[in-house]
Amino acid sequence: MLPLSPKTGPGELRHIVDDARPDVVLASSNVGLGLPRVDPLHQRAGHASHDEPPPEATALIIYTSGTTGPPKGVVLSRGAIAANLDALAEVWQWTAADEIVQALPLFHVHGLVLGILGPLRLGGSVHHLGRFDADAIAAALDAGHSTMMFAVPTMYHRLAAAAKERPEIARSLASARLLVSGSAALPASLHERLQRLTGQVVVERYGMSETLIIASTRPGEARPGSVGSALPGVDVEVRDGGVWVRSPSLLTKYLNLPDATAEALRDGWFDTGDLGELEPGGVLRLVGRRSTDLIKSGGFRIGAGEIENALLDHPAVDQAAVLGLPDEDLGDRIVAWVVPVAGAPRDPQALIDHVAQQLAPYKRPREVRYVDELPRNAMGKVQKRALLQ
Repeated sequence: MLPLSPKTGPGELRHIVDDARPDVVLASSNVGLGLPRVDPLHQRAGHASHDEPPPEATALIIYTSGTTGPPKGVVLSRGAIAANLDALAEVWQWTAADEIVQALPLFHVHGLVLGILGPLRLGGSVHHLGRFDADAIAAALDAGHSTMMFAVPTMYHRLAAAAKERPEIARSLASARLLVSGSAALPASLHERLQRLTGQVVVERYGMSETLIIASTRPGEARPGSVGSALPGVDVEVRDGGVWVRSPSLLTKYLNLPDATAEALRDGWFDTGDLGELEPGGVLRLVGRRSTDLIKSGGFRIGAGEIENALLDHPAVDQAAVLGLPDEDLGDRIVAWVVPVAGAPRDPQALIDHVAQQLAPYKRPREVRYVDELPRNAMGKVQKRALLQ
């Protein structure tokens, strides 16, 4: 199966179709791909029986976001998905008695593999809302059926705002057995805010299309700023600041890209491209993405993520993103894009001084740019390259 976003642009869509060469498209209307189309809303259910495919058989091809080039098709096997879901079930005590409430896109690992295939494998159920709405989330939890919620930080940010204004939203969130966040880092300040409002410690997990889920905090474990420890059966190493993983849930290959596959998979290990640190007890803390978040300024190697977290600790900052821009003197000049809290004063120097006090002075932004919002993709991840356009 090849899940696609309904908002995929025509150029990207043509690249994916030419690359994957699907036999048929499932769509309720004509999408102009020149392929046989089946309308899933009006298709009669069949009763054909099939032999169980082997674990190594391909289950999904998920195309990456393409932030560093054309999207690559990540080939995931049935065995990889099964192993990952079983490991998560062990860590989260996830059983057939659980119902997931979510409003995530169904063309990514988070919404599709965890949020749909997970309940199918474990025998539980899922309540997909179609689109995110704080009231609908609360109603699902209040009904007493939904026990777990999967969401991204943007959704939790909106839920926290709603819970602050309306105590009934906070009570609904407090009734969940487990709140899980992923697809982007959940700021420590938001962790603390949600815990204060609801009493819940949000579980944060870390993964990507190529690896599925690598690590997770454990239920009730308060570790803001970290993504927890490796799942059962998963090995994590940090090499020269970069996070590497060995797991039964790794991709089989990049579709039609043998050189990219060989570059990414080395002796059974996968280079995530993320920057991180392993703390005592094997707890993993991410500090950024190598391609966009490794800043080399004044001879120092700096992770953008730690600067962003320091900015988010300031009461006047609602959202923040940090990049290194070319600088003749420093190599990279640290620049921060900030969405201020409504009504807060815009004082760039105060934010620069705040970071210099929280971190080493050389990690302070040299420039702060205020914006009304940060560009994000469908999963809530900040698209940093769009800040430069």
